[in-house]
Amino acid sequence: MSENIREIVLDTLLTLEREEEFSNRLIKAVLDKYDYLSFQEKSFIKRVAEGTIERQIELDYYLNHISSVPVRKMKPLIRCLLRMSAYQILYMNAIPDSAACNEACKLADKRKFHNLKGFVNAVLRKLTTEKEALPLPDREKEPALFLSVKYSMPEWLVERWLFEYGSHITETLLEGLLQIHQVSLRFSMKLSEEEREKYLSAITEQKRAEGQNTVIRQSAYLPYVYTVDNIDGIETLPGFSEGVFTVQDVSSALAVEAAGISAGDFVVDVCAAPGGKSLLAAERAGRVLARDVSEAKCAMIEENIERMKADNVTVQVYDATRQDGGLTEQADVVLLDVPCSGLGVIGKKRDIKYRVSEESLAEITALQRRIVENSWQYVKKGGILLYSTCTINRAENEDMVQWILDNFPFRAEPVWEYLPKRLLAERKRVCSLLANAGSDAVKQYLSGEVQEACVQLLPGYMEADGFFFARLRRS
Repeated sequence: MSENIREIVLDTLLTLEREEEFSNRLIKAVLDKYDYLSFQEKSFIKRVAEGTIERQIELDYYLNHISSVPVRKMKPLIRCLLRMSAYQILYMNAIPDSAACNEACKLADKRKFHNLKGFVNAVLRKLTTEKEALPLPDREKEPALFLSVKYSMPEWLVERWLFEYGSHITETLLEGLLQIHQVSLRFSMKLSEEEREKYLSAITEQKRAEGQNTVIRQSAYLPYVYTVDNIDGIETLPGFSEGVFTVQDVSSALAVEAAGISAGDFVVDVCAAPGGKSLLAAERAGRVLARDVSEAKCAMIEENIERMKADNVTVQVYDATRQDGGLTEQADVVLLDVPCSGLGVIGKKRDIKYRVSEESLAEITALQRRIVENSWQYVKKGGILLYSTCTINRAENEDMVQWILDNFPFRAEPVWEYLPKRLLAERKRVCSLLANAGSDAVKQYLSGEVQEACVQLLPGYMEADGFFFARLRRS
């Protein structure tokens, strides 16, 4: 790979260093900008940028072990350059160590850091000679720090999960969050199985002709959801422009399934962008009202609605923290996918874990409560509130459900009849493990009707993002 390709990665990391954009959006924008590059070059940019972000805590730990200058005191460009080069040395066997070192030195020189070129070279050369014996923290003496470095997760988050889940489940969860997260395609339910297979074959053939070894697998849970490895240019795939499929993780689709939507139902999706749940609900319901807080978010929903030809969906800009009296007791189903910490989708939004804090978690739960307070009345008496988040955080999930039940006229309702047997079996196994792990406070959550209404999807145990949903019926 050329120095120029590495410079694109370096500039991407520098932008993220300034927290001007989230990594998933920025990397997509960069790949779109350089769409003229070959598939191999774009794959390199994506892998090094995402991998460097994902492994940042581990990379910094090793660089601090080797370097005479702590990572936090380095110039931003040198810090990013060393991180991305260290990632190549430690995790990309196809890249010669000498190439990673030499190209880093060239970039330092090109970007006017002539006097630090020798420092960059010395650090990376030392890393190449010591990489087989790099030390980790003592697992017995500092278990949280050990897991933090090994899986590049902030130590305070590891401590929280150790308290809630115990050591075995926490480590499996951390492993799951580091696994490759494929693109998920959710096909229209109007298609027959034969029609789906026709489009899947066309996608595979197109990508093979472009030199991509694309692998497509049907979801373990829902027959109309497929995961795709080694793919770019979703918008150019056969069937995309015709509205045959949309990008939606199976976890999001399972939440809609749990709502038990029937033909003729009026569904309100309170925080709908980018519209995946609204679109799936529309294929089952009579009509759907999809709302979100800004014109930009609603434009995203409308674009997907138009492409998927969902003419029974209405989109409105509306702030969910304000109550709309005109909707009181109008909805058969309210989908309440509230803003959250996003800890369940770290594998796709890799910099979330560095931006979240204990203070921000408290702020987000306060926002969630305001949205619940101003949205619950939209549910008809006897209707369904489907609460969901894309996080792994009890305060935003089970605690929030209990708060809803304590303060508003809802009762927990079992979700079992709406979900696939395989998922239920996996959840039962996780609950069994949880019964012997974590804190006493968490164990109390494993009994009673509240747990019957709740599903926490855990990476490493389920083939899905970290996601939570609960089915509640208005009394």
